Amino acid sequence: MASLQDQFLKAGLVDKKKVKQANHEKSNQKKAERRTGTETVDVARQAAIENQRKHAERARELNAQRDEVSTQKAIAAQIAQMVQQNRQSKGAGDIAYNYTHGNKIYRIYVSAEVQVQLVAGHLVIVCQNGVTELVPKVIADKIAERDASLVVRVNKTTDEVEVDDPYADFKVPDDLMW
Repeated sequence: MASLQDQFLKAGLVDKKKVKQANHEKSNQKKAERRTGTETVDVARQAAIENQRKHAERARELNAQRDEVSTQKAIAAQIAQMVQQNRQSKGAGDIAYNYTHGNKIYRIYVSAEVQVQLVAGHLVIVCQNGVTELVPKVIADKIAERDASLVVRVNKTTDEVEVDDPYADFKVPDDLMW
């Protein structure tokens, strides 16, 4: 294969005089380097190396962003699957159960036994994509590990009593509605 210089000559992009001049300058530069013992800095090569480093860094950043997005999608899919597989029926309820989500108060209608489980802390309200579902407390804990903002309400189970609770002796009646 012919050198790049020969290819330029054949294409007519340069003439023999310019090729001879470029070779002469290159040999003079090498002689000067040997005499002084210093190397000339190839600016174009340094710029190319710097440019390559910047492109590699940018590619790493983009890959990290893509990985973060895919991780978030995977977590959302896991949560949706857990809610779908473990959701509990609200029952054919006529009892209104009020809960707060953010700064708003919402109401769902549940059966009496579901209300007892909600108050006891065995069931937890989870709101995902505007849909309210009831899931067991164990599943809600797993969901909270991935995204705590989806778990709306977690009542403490009746088994869990705080040691320093000054109102531990005063039980809240089950039929108290607010």
